[in-house]
Amino acid sequence: MSPKEEKSVQHYHTRIQDLPDDERPRERLEHYGPTTLSSTELLAIILRVGTAGHSAIRLAEDLLSQFHGLSGLAKADFGQLRAQNGIGPAKAAQIQAALELGRRLLSSTPVEQPAIHSPRDTANLLTDMRFLEQEEVRLLLLDNRHRVIRQDTLYRGSLNQASIRIAEVFRSAIRENSKAIILVHNHPSGNPTPSPDDVQVTRTIVAAGKLLDIELLDHIVIGNPNFVSLKERRLGF
Repeated sequence: MSPKEEKSVQHYHTRIQDLPDDERPRERLEHYGPTTLSSTELLAIILRVGTAGHSAIRLAEDLLSQFHGLSGLAKADFGQLRAQNGIGPAKAAQIQAALELGRRLLSSTPVEQPAIHSPRDTANLLTDMRFLEQEEVRLLLLDNRHRVIRQDTLYRGSLNQASIRIAEVFRSAIRENSKAIILVHNHPSGNPTPSPDDVQVTRTIVAAGKLLDIELLDHIVIGNPNFVSLKERRLGF
């Protein structure tokens, strides 16, 4: 193959408008729904247009490859996005806005809160914590049927015995007449293995809960993509 022919093949269909109608992301979304599209195609729709020699699809592929998938892209800040070839201020803003809408949807409170029957129910409810760049501690307040009354964010920063205030953990539970609570925090490293501090904090809250007649039902550590239940592992309980 001559250099001229190779160049022709390499740039064939680099523009979305060169694709057949039934292969274009926006048209496919319109006719078949968003669930039929890949992450690359959905990101290409957000980007709208590509750059010289690169379609929006190719640009989306490059971004997902550079940041190792959607979870990495969700952690990227504005400057990191801007540093990528073909990503200007507008595209960086579009990406961050779309990802933030997704995070807010995940953390929004439905009218009818679900009941917690297992550690996975908790992890699924707080999926957005997988993508946080900073450690965050949240508290789920449950009624006597283990339905979620509400969730509170207690801390941002490392969870340890020195920083936690037991009164702060139980204040809203007492006010809401909650019968049980679940403590949840994330490890931004992605590794959900509980630390010695995690175990000690759990032990302290379990003891305080017995005095207040409010059960610590579990302590969940969320990583990416896995989680750990300290109760299942009998750590601190």
